[in-house]
Amino acid sequence: MFINYIKIAFRNLLKNKGFSVINITGLAIGMASAILILLWINHETSYDQFHEKKDRIYEAWHRAEFSGELQCWNTTPKVLAGAMQKDLPEVETTARVNWRNMKLFTVGDKSLMSGGNIVDSTFFRVFSFQPLKGNLETALMNNDGIVLTRSLALSLFGTEDVLGKIVKIDQEENAIVTAVVEDPPKNTRFNFEYLLPWSNMRKMQGDESNWQNNSIRTYVLLRPNTNLAGVQEKMKTFRVKYVPDEPKWQMFIYPISKWRLYSNFENGKESGGNILYVRIFAVTAAFILLIACINFMNLSTARSEKRAREVGIRKVVGAMKSSLVAQFIGESILVAGIAGLLALLIVILSLPAFNQLTSKELMIDFADPTFWGLFIAFILITGILAGSYPAFFLSSFKPTRVLKGAFNKSNATVSPRKVLVVTQFSFAIILIMCTIVVRKQLLHAQNRNAGYDKDKLVYHMMNGDLYKNYTLVKNELLESGIASSVTKTSAPLTQAWRDTWGIQWAGKDPNDKTDFDIFSSDENLAKTAGLQLVHGRDFDLAKYPTDSMGMLINESAMKAMNLKDPIGKEIFDGDEKFHVVGVFRDFIIQSPFYPTKPMLIEGAGPNWFNTIHFKLSNSGTVADNVRKAESIFKKYNPSYPFEFKFIDAEYDAKFAGEKRVATLSWLFSFLTIFISCLGLFGLATYMTATRTKEIGVRKVLGASVTSISGMLSKDFLKLVLISVFIGCPIAWWAMNNWLDNYPYRTGIEWWLFLLTAGIAMLIALATVSYQAIRAALSNPVKSLRSE
Repeated sequence: MFINYIKIAFRNLLKNKGFSVINITGLAIGMASAILILLWINHETSYDQFHEKKDRIYEAWHRAEFSGELQCWNTTPKVLAGAMQKDLPEVETTARVNWRNMKLFTVGDKSLMSGGNIVDSTFFRVFSFQPLKGNLETALMNNDGIVLTRSLALSLFGTEDVLGKIVKIDQEENAIVTAVVEDPPKNTRFNFEYLLPWSNMRKMQGDESNWQNNSIRTYVLLRPNTNLAGVQEKMKTFRVKYVPDEPKWQMFIYPISKWRLYSNFENGKESGGNILYVRIFAVTAAFILLIACINFMNLSTARSEKRAREVGIRKVVGAMKSSLVAQFIGESILVAGIAGLLALLIVILSLPAFNQLTSKELMIDFADPTFWGLFIAFILITGILAGSYPAFFLSSFKPTRVLKGAFNKSNATVSPRKVLVVTQFSFAIILIMCTIVVRKQLLHAQNRNAGYDKDKLVYHMMNGDLYKNYTLVKNELLESGIASSVTKTSAPLTQAWRDTWGIQWAGKDPNDKTDFDIFSSDENLAKTAGLQLVHGRDFDLAKYPTDSMGMLINESAMKAMNLKDPIGKEIFDGDEKFHVVGVFRDFIIQSPFYPTKPMLIEGAGPNWFNTIHFKLSNSGTVADNVRKAESIFKKYNPSYPFEFKFIDAEYDAKFAGEKRVATLSWLFSFLTIFISCLGLFGLATYMTATRTKEIGVRKVLGASVTSISGMLSKDFLKLVLISVFIGCPIAWWAMNNWLDNYPYRTGIEWWLFLLTAGIAMLIALATVSYQAIRAALSNPVKSLRSE
């Protein structure tokens, strides 16, 4: 019997090639889209879940009120780790991790820049990375040791067998390779090519015991079977024990399972994060797959007249309804199986482009039995979902009616097929409107005034001999005409590396906890970056040597400090006293989707610098000026590569996440619309086929092609219009909630609904017009001919 069903299914597929191609194509595209999205979701939800002790790994966080809001952050003092191990018996061990830092590695005549971290010797006791060479338990206990990844070991030595070999770091000191680990997977927050022991922080005088300096991350490994609630209760008052004058400060530990997906906090409480996009794309995958299944249902029922007689004859000769249902579901599973294989081929071909679009390295492990089990289950679920309605619909035909040529007609006001089309287009309309709003929000932020001139503005990190040769580099850039202005700063203009709530000024409220972004510069920052000064002037050390202790403030800072006449006012950052020499308009240093914070730019006196900014001159091409600048940097810093970055490109990178979401929204909206149009085409085919005689009579009585086409198209446009009234409110609700994540947000205006409705109506009209015009042009003699 089963073999017979398979034969019948193949015969029907071959007999109706057009319908079969449309059915399989629609399902394959829907299944391929769902598979790609599910691969992305699996990657996102698997972040840092490969660590063997993941159920006991936590990160230390702060919670306190600043700038009028209860804020949470995950940078901690360096002394916290030791204090926790001393005071909390529930803590098995801790591991501190400093920020990723680029260093120059030299082996023989080979040199390259590579990024990594300074970590505690307990790092590998907490986190699980695959060892290749050496003992990870002791690798970071050697003060002169270094752990390399496979890639860095191969790049430097050409082999993984490098234990005991010497690497020169930053042309200053040697390190002994104590271990080699496999490259970290892409689904982890740890992105290192080397690891250095914590003793390097002491060498840089960065291992201070100041509880006020929150500058590193502290990870905690709890003992097995620890009472987490008890630990959290102790953490609330933990810091106050060491800093009694901060009674309102609290701490808590945050589990590794939430680092990636629930990284946002609002008013001190968890408010989501990447989980929002996981949910959005999970719903999108469900939408697309469901639309593909609905398309299958519509196309299957559109052929009901051709299958009706087959059902009638089978019932007359004794076939049970259950066997017919099994036959038709079996056929749909067969179609789903063929579509699934085609979908897999589409995924394989499109995965490189999808990876580039999402900045991931997604892959399918075809050797994993779990994948094949899930893939077969995916096909079965899709086949049963797509075939259930057609199976019960076709098997319900009465043999006495269908053998006389009479069965269910399509002229009912409400029919399952119409409901399915409305459902399909409702999903499509939701995605269309969501895509438009996402794009509108992106443009809203991109069109925001950055507050400075990004054009031809370049920065280069200070390293090697640039610290001592900065003045020579600056003078030569200016004298050669390559740059019109040069300055050195504490960080790139697109990044905020330091903030503090400890700023003091005359008249400050003792309870004021305003948080300020802190920047530092030597001179000519306003000229180089094109900052817009509204009061005072830029730093000028040649004319005003006291500018080394000067300060520039933005308008938000002037407002926060309530300074009516700010020039000359004294402002204290810890023990350092600065005087205000200028006020500039707010410029965006962090996210363009958020309001700018109060910002202070301190003079060169007590500060350190990491970055050289220079404005390329208008004489000569950009490429020529960059090439000439490279020769100057290599002249005064020969051991290090010339690694420059354009500020406009760095600023544009701030929109990468939203651009990715917008592009994916466009892509999946297009696929949804395409599959929906296939379903609408199926219904149009069915309805025109059942009204053939009516159309013939109308033509004989003098109806024009235009009137007949309009009559047939009108029915479909009504369905799409109903979809608009269903989909638009849902889309408005969903996108309004999404926009709530952005303090700087666009609006959802009334014209968006009209635009969405217009797009949907045009798509529907274009889809059904072919069938409508074809039916209207058909020969009435053929349609009225007696069978």
